Amino acid sequence: MTLKTLIVDDEALARSRLRTLLRDCRSPAAEVVAEAAQGAEAQQHLEHMALDLVLLDVHMPGVDGIEVARALRGRTDAPAVVFVTAHAAHAVTAFDLDAVDYLTKPVRAERLQQALQKAERFLKERRALQADALQESVLIQDRGRAERVPLSEVLYLKSEYKYLTVRTATRSHILDGSLNEFEERYPARFLRVHRNALVARSAIRALEKYDDGEDAEGWALRLDAIPEPVAVSRRQLAAVREVLKEAR
Repeated sequence: MTLKTLIVDDEALARSRLRTLLRDCRSPAAEVVAEAAQGAEAQQHLEHMALDLVLLDVHMPGVDGIEVARALRGRTDAPAVVFVTAHAAHAVTAFDLDAVDYLTKPVRAERLQQALQKAERFLKERRALQADALQESVLIQDRGRAERVPLSEVLYLKSEYKYLTVRTATRSHILDGSLNEFEERYPARFLRVHRNALVARSAIRALEKYDDGEDAEGWALRLDAIPEPVAVSRRQLAAVREVLKEAR
């Protein structure tokens, strides 16, 4: 792997030294595709370029390195971040922001190579996890044909009689399975909202009062992309409210 690299430092000499050191790195190698002298300029590059690695100074005029790294958190396509600074005091903050390494100036070639190895390992592990997530699916058997429905498309699962209704934005499928099995296997993906229903946490949009003809004081969830509400039992109401609170 050759790491497409952005160097961010307000000192031209510091950027030049890193470029020189990177030319001698081989396992992995690094290609400097852009440089920035300030945080705002770095953010522009990060918005419009596909990058593997950012070598990031901490102290810069205006937007500093900490702010740049904080803005990257949560992005699934974010490059690996290695802080390069003369100040060791920010190391704890750096690792709280998911930096893969923290180098102090003057940077040694051996130490820089180790940081590149950490960045490469981080990127490979993240890509493997993303690939696994994409492969997760439900196998639907229908009239002699089989179809795989990605779990990422499932908005809710509802137990009805001996089967599960698997609802996506465009279709409903019938599956011979167990709600408990899905709840235990994918707790980060699905939330129990009723004894007969799980909903995708990412699809939840609103909780509202709902009269189903039996309970005028009932509640239901509105989900992305579908018109029908999903009833919430009183027993699960507190858990649903907690999830909505965390999402704000």
